[in-house]
Amino acid sequence: MEKILIYTDGGSRGNPGPSAIGVVINDKGYSEYIGEGTNNEAEYKAVIFALKKTKALLGKERLKEAEIELKSDSELLVKQMNGEYKIMEPRIQQFFIEIWNLKTDFGKIKFTLIPREKNGEADKLVNQALDERRENKSLF
Repeated sequence: MEKILIYTDGGSRGNPGPSAIGVVINDKGYSEYIGEGTNNEAEYKAVIFALKKTKALLGKERLKEAEIELKSDSELLVKQMNGEYKIMEPRIQQFFIEIWNLKTDFGKIKFTLIPREKNGEADKLVNQALDERRENKSLF
């Protein structure tokens, strides 16, 4: 069984404020500025991006056979995805449903909480996207 490791992070400067996501899928990094939002929204959007990107990279057949481990330093996200915490915020409920629906295309998927220091690459990608956005914005 093919094992895919995914690291995700989302961040917001200001909470709410300018937000970005960082995702590492088997050592390949992706980042994107996502507009205004909260830290929690960015964390969820990072997972949505990661699942969609993984599906695009693997294709449906390989995806069903793969074992996916998604690692995040967001206790809220991981515990909500694992059914340990309730989801009270309506906007987060929408993101949860989107992830739940995306999961149906996956064979095995596990959400793992990791310490922030073990999520350095994804965190770096978030900050790069936010810094680039700020640099680009200052030109106008």
